[in-house]
Amino acid sequence: MEYKFSDKIANLKPSAVREILKSTSDPDVISFAAGNPAPEAFPVEDIRAITKKILDEEPILALQYGVTEGYGPLVDLLKHSIKERLGIGSENDALIVTSGATQVMELTTKVLCNEGDTVLVEDPSFIGSLNAFRSHGVKLTGVTLEPDGVNLEELEAALKADDRIRVFYTITNFQNPSGYTLSWEKRKAIYDLACKYDIIILEDNPYGDLRVAGEDIPAIKTLDTEGRVIYAGTFSKVIAPGIRVGYALGPKEILAKMTVGKQTEDVHNVMLSQLLVYHWLKEYDLKSHIARMQDIYRKKLNLMCDLIDSELGGYVEYVRPEGGLFVWCRLRDDLPMLEFCKKAVEKKVAVVPGTAFLADENGSTQFIRLNFSTPTDEEIVTGMKLLGEVAREMTGE
Repeated sequence: MEYKFSDKIANLKPSAVREILKSTSDPDVISFAAGNPAPEAFPVEDIRAITKKILDEEPILALQYGVTEGYGPLVDLLKHSIKERLGIGSENDALIVTSGATQVMELTTKVLCNEGDTVLVEDPSFIGSLNAFRSHGVKLTGVTLEPDGVNLEELEAALKADDRIRVFYTITNFQNPSGYTLSWEKRKAIYDLACKYDIIILEDNPYGDLRVAGEDIPAIKTLDTEGRVIYAGTFSKVIAPGIRVGYALGPKEILAKMTVGKQTEDVHNVMLSQLLVYHWLKEYDLKSHIARMQDIYRKKLNLMCDLIDSELGGYVEYVRPEGGLFVWCRLRDDLPMLEFCKKAVEKKVAVVPGTAFLADENGSTQFIRLNFSTPTDEEIVTGMKLLGEVAREMTGE
């Protein structure tokens, strides 16, 4: 029979990153396309010990239904930890546990936006969040992203021009895909604009603990005296993405509606995963684990960037990030981006075309995204040399 899909899903395209990853099932392909944490960064032995303890001592709690907001002791522990580490959260805020941070983007759109409303996004931005917004029939307006964050003049112009803007979405630290970090000056300016034009800020910080250089910058949420910032966090990069534990911290009234919205999606997060995170945070040394992760990523980031300089110097421009998982490279104009990506795959190296991350799905760009966390050091060396070969073959140099 002929199937008729809803308007919400009919025009929604699959994630370009996920489609590219299908090609990397070939064991001979070196993938710079993923966004996975380094396997050696996973606290596997900790997880094994905690899981055994839970199933030995609390099996029914781990296997039974839970409440939508999240396992109570975990919610309380997260509120305390976030307040202590990041200085955010007030008596007017609530916290719910979500299925990773992407569910925060989906729920925010679900409860705050009607079809035809507008979400402002950094351009480029994370494809998973863009698709979460698109799934609710909102209009996406991209604001040009600069190395220190969005162009503020362009941001205000967009706010003036469209009275249906409900949310501005930003990945503040080591942004995906760019690796850029939003400066403190721009964080303050963005909050002031949100107050002036009466919109909500959705602050996504999945990579904040992966800083390998420079100084931490306070969250926009630390400025939130009016209850207009929703802060999204996740344990996907700190513990493991497979456990699917994230959280939203924001105004109680909004979080209450997000809780109702979550009930119609998954009822509650997996209890075993929540218990795992709770015991890990309570019984293990988070600070030393993060320091170990930072050592791993510092080495891999510097290795890739040094090889970009030596193998692609003169062919690309980029800003060396201070953390995160990605390097955002602009190819020289005589290297057509999509052709470069195609020829890279022919040499068994996968990279992500920058068009995957644009607010305008029909837009064009000369950028590619490179991931340094997933490949081994040896794969980084080999892969970057092969990308250098692609550039030289395409230009005849």
